[in-house]
Amino acid sequence: MNYQKELDKLTRRLEAEGRVPRLLLHSCCAPCSSYVLEYLSNYFSIAVFYYNPNIFPESEYTKRICEQQRLLDMLPAKHSISFIAGPYESERFFKMAKGLEHVKEGGERCFKCYELRLREAAKMAKNAEFDYFTTTLSISPLKKAEKLNEIGARLGEEYGVEYLKSDFKKKNGYKRSIELSKEYGLYRQDHCGCVFSRNEPVGQE
Repeated sequence: MNYQKELDKLTRRLEAEGRVPRLLLHSCCAPCSSYVLEYLSNYFSIAVFYYNPNIFPESEYTKRICEQQRLLDMLPAKHSISFIAGPYESERFFKMAKGLEHVKEGGERCFKCYELRLREAAKMAKNAEFDYFTTTLSISPLKKAEKLNEIGARLGEEYGVEYLKSDFKKKNGYKRSIELSKEYGLYRQDHCGCVFSRNEPVGQE
């Protein structure tokens, strides 16, 4: 599936109908969210949900969540953008990763981490009656959009909230996120945030 083409169809339909649905956007970090927010806030009223128990140590988590909030204070948007801070639950991540500590970055441990974070987003979207939920994760060249969309769609069916399928790398999304990061002076990390990726850096998130 061409996820960007399908998203373009949806946004054109929303504009034609004059609708502005509510979207819960799981964000992994400020830099990755920059382009996604610039793009999607033209069509959706967005609540940014920051839930990333993979990040370690807690000081890094605090640094990233503060940077996310700083970006939201600066970023112009056509429709409203609000912020929801999830709890820091590193023990959930380590419990999930047990037995997968030595799996290569980008493998099964990462897929389980996607699901851990997306499940919380799906629960939040269901409880707060959002129209859609999605994640910024697909903007990263290191993240598999097909796997993210597969997990998101399955969780959307489970919780009864539509998952907004995406591949935000398209339309030069990743390139634009780098430009916006420079424009706003955002902190860009060189690993996804978990202790395993910190020990094996694979490039910027």
